Amino acid sequence: MEKTLDVIIIGAGSAGLAALREVQKRTENFLLINDGPYGTTCARVGCMPSKALIEAANAFHRRHSFDAFGIRGGAALSIDVPAVLRRVRALRDDFVAGTVRASDDLGERSLAGRATLLDAQTVAVGNRRYHARRIIIASGSHPLIPDAWRAFGERIVTTDTLFEMETLPRRMAVVGLGAIGVEIAQALSRLGVEVTGFGANPRLAGLSDDAVDLALRELLQKEFPLHTTASAELSSASDGIEVRSGTVRVLVDRVIAAIGRRPNIAGIGLEALGIELDARGMPPVNPNTLQIADLPIFLAGDANGRAALLHEAADEGHIAGINATSTELRCFRRRTPLAIVFADPNVAVVGQRFAELDAAQVLIGQASFKRQGRARTAENNKGLLRLYAERSSGRLLGGEMCVPAGEHMAHVLALAIERELSVQELLRLPFYHPVLEEGMRSALRELSAQLPAGSDSDLASCGAYQAEALD
Repeated sequence: MEKTLDVIIIGAGSAGLAALREVQKRTENFLLINDGPYGTTCARVGCMPSKALIEAANAFHRRHSFDAFGIRGGAALSIDVPAVLRRVRALRDDFVAGTVRASDDLGERSLAGRATLLDAQTVAVGNRRYHARRIIIASGSHPLIPDAWRAFGERIVTTDTLFEMETLPRRMAVVGLGAIGVEIAQALSRLGVEVTGFGANPRLAGLSDDAVDLALRELLQKEFPLHTTASAELSSASDGIEVRSGTVRVLVDRVIAAIGRRPNIAGIGLEALGIELDARGMPPVNPNTLQIADLPIFLAGDANGRAALLHEAADEGHIAGINATSTELRCFRRRTPLAIVFADPNVAVVGQRFAELDAAQVLIGQASFKRQGRARTAENNKGLLRLYAERSSGRLLGGEMCVPAGEHMAHVLALAIERELSVQELLRLPFYHPVLEEGMRSALRELSAQLPAGSDSDLASCGAYQAEALD
């Protein structure tokens, strides 16, 4: 046992590095312990390499609209998949290098190894023991692979291994059609792989609004088949893996397991803390302080299973880092919920999800982008946006969408929800012409029409031209 440290941080991912930033501002008496490769999940195997793959896939897919623009010869274009994957890895390595630099100069205050809690203030790494006043667990997560699938070896692919492939096989199944599964399935299909998507959840990409889900499903099914009525089962075949779902039988070369990620808490010693764990082995965590029960331990980022998103992990590392170095705990107000899926069109859920709302207390406004003017000029006119407002006040509550540039509209809506703006207050903002956000304004106008009318002198009541070229 060495001297008592102020803080031990377990994990050097997004949450761990955010915690480190705050801890370093307040003390030099800390230790960062990391098990496995350095570099965050986002940079190594998540957000960034997947977006590099998606951008290549979308660039190649644009050839299908060339004729509409008067550009000829698109059918003769080809794609060098090994070159695509080399670029993905090169970008990935650069992103990872940037995250690794954050912990490069820590010297003896950084330790590679597997940490195990012996009690609420003691950590073991191998045969060494470290004592700290506070501990932050930010050990990240890993892709879930059912035990029965492990017999297939390298034929089961996850985002941890996908980007290491030198090329892509001809046939792949993507099992799990949440955010990751939808993104990867569409990208692989656009890169020329024969993709089949399977999901046990009847809704896609984290959506809860059936109307938006249907719009997304109809668009994706034009690119690759989807099966979401039964769980997928795998069996060996002479020339690949057979995937079965109900009456559907598909033979593929490899299967991507996209059925979720699980916190890296197995073997970390939570059972030694003397508190009750739930059925998943998770302890009680206060989402506003990140404290575990009443112990001097904080659980942040993917490791707490709350929301596997970088901005949430960064927030939680910030919260944990401050509280681990403060004499009194601070309660933080969390950000407006925001989730974005980088499919084409973008999928986004902002604020309260449709499934969380009381239908009797909510108004709905929607806009189809099939005839939206700016979208038509780009041959990208597709998708549906739905917004939800409080019936009594007109305050915007949330929205779900699958629309072009949805990633940007979702941020505008998150700001409006955070500021508790009403539909009328949003309609007082300028909407430049022609922009895709005019489609969002159409949904707001539909909401406004269901609310008490305002004054004619209020620009929130400025109506539509009823002409697609102008609205």
